[in-house]
Amino acid sequence: MFLKGVRQLIGPLSQSPGRRPFPARPSLERPFQFSRQLASAGTLPQLTKDRYPYVKRGQYANLDHHHLKYFKDLLGPNRVITDTDECQGFNIDWIRSVRGYSQCVLKPKTTEEVSSILSFCNEHRLAVCPQGGNTSLVAGSVPVFDEVVLWTGLMNEIIHLDDTSGVLTCQAGCILENLENYVANHDLMIPLDLGAKGSCHIGGNVSTNAGGLRLLRYGNLHGSILGIEAVKADGEVIDCLNTLKKDNTGYHLKHLFIGSEGTLGVVTKVAISCPTKPKAINVALLGLNSFEEVLRTLKKAKRELGEILSSCELIDNLCMDLVLKHLKVPPPIGQHNFYMLIETHGSNLIHDEEKTNSFLENVMNEGLALDGTTTNEVSKMKSIWDLRERITEALLHDGYIFKYDISLPTESFYSLVEIMKERLGDRSHRVCGYGHLGDGNIHLSISVSEFTKEILDLIEPYVYEVTSKFKGSVSAEHGIGFRKPKYMHYSKSNEAIMLMKHIKNLMDPNGILNPYKVLPP
Repeated sequence: MFLKGVRQLIGPLSQSPGRRPFPARPSLERPFQFSRQLASAGTLPQLTKDRYPYVKRGQYANLDHHHLKYFKDLLGPNRVITDTDECQGFNIDWIRSVRGYSQCVLKPKTTEEVSSILSFCNEHRLAVCPQGGNTSLVAGSVPVFDEVVLWTGLMNEIIHLDDTSGVLTCQAGCILENLENYVANHDLMIPLDLGAKGSCHIGGNVSTNAGGLRLLRYGNLHGSILGIEAVKADGEVIDCLNTLKKDNTGYHLKHLFIGSEGTLGVVTKVAISCPTKPKAINVALLGLNSFEEVLRTLKKAKRELGEILSSCELIDNLCMDLVLKHLKVPPPIGQHNFYMLIETHGSNLIHDEEKTNSFLENVMNEGLALDGTTTNEVSKMKSIWDLRERITEALLHDGYIFKYDISLPTESFYSLVEIMKERLGDRSHRVCGYGHLGDGNIHLSISVSEFTKEILDLIEPYVYEVTSKFKGSVSAEHGIGFRKPKYMHYSKSNEAIMLMKHIKNLMDPNGILNPYKVLPP
């Protein structure tokens, strides 16, 4: 139904003050509990070494009693986990697609302990898998074989906040949402916002250069991270924990660790620049008929909302149907082919409301949006955002999921979904797409009854070949992890890949840090 005027547009949520907010997203703070749930449901994934037999274990030492004695003497017995059931959750990725078989999880609390662990492991050729909240979608944070897991969850101290400059310094194991709540008390905000913020660690965010929901407004972590402390494979501590916004003294070594996914060093502390918390936030959810109208609406949002536009997300009808069906949430607006979630951040409520309402009136009057709702009430904004943030959770109900995190030119943002639908036909349950329209990052999801090599071969490397033809990137924000090293050449030149290998060999000559990840073999 075509709606005119902002008052009608405000209807669905603003007329339901008693509506209960959607359930909170699941927490992964205790991975071993997660694994026990999986085990009881009979859904443990196949071992990675069996599902991907082309990957061979490197020439690393096997863990023995001598190694365990050293770790227990260093950390104490309670921070060295060897129980098979407790280790299980650290071996499984969140989307249940891979599984390692590590029998040792280490839980350091300080940089010095991380340094001692890595020095020992490097000397004895023990492979190490750094792990934070374990929310990686490219299997970058779990062992491939029997690597020692170095879990940063106990490194969760907030060290200092300068509320004048807005610089927060903390340990790498701090949960993103906890940091957000802490700085909010000082009228600041963390520039990064993720659906997994209740579980992910800031160190993991930095190590994967996580993008998130508001990159359109606040940029990526290469700009927000001012300083880093990291530990190299040999135990040497690299102190680049600068808190200055301008420091032009030679190579910016911190950038080596941002996005390197724990292959060059383990991030132990970060200093991050926190912008002022917005005083006015508005969220709108629009229903549209075609992707062409989505693009026209995006251009209009950039032009008319300008400096207050913070997010512009796209959800297709298949993703929305899945969230509504499996997560048992009421639809906020009618059914449409596409949905756009638009958020604004500003400092003047009246000014921002006027700009937002004017924009919404225009897109409705021009027939770009057919339906919608808008709100600035906290609980209702959360309900709208949950529709977007819980798509990954909903997809887990739809069978085995092949997920692809890809950057494409904006005009081609949805093309890959249509291409893969045609290629797979009835071999899949659904092929759907959602993601960060404002920065060209689409999350392509393909659900099937169960994993088969035949389906995998139909998807890969074809999906990356098409991405390369569109001049896109095979990884937009999730990193390379275990899943994508052999496809990196679709986005990087041979010369660039060789330079990355040289840097890896220089900083980790024994290759103990997160092996089988990021770099092509």
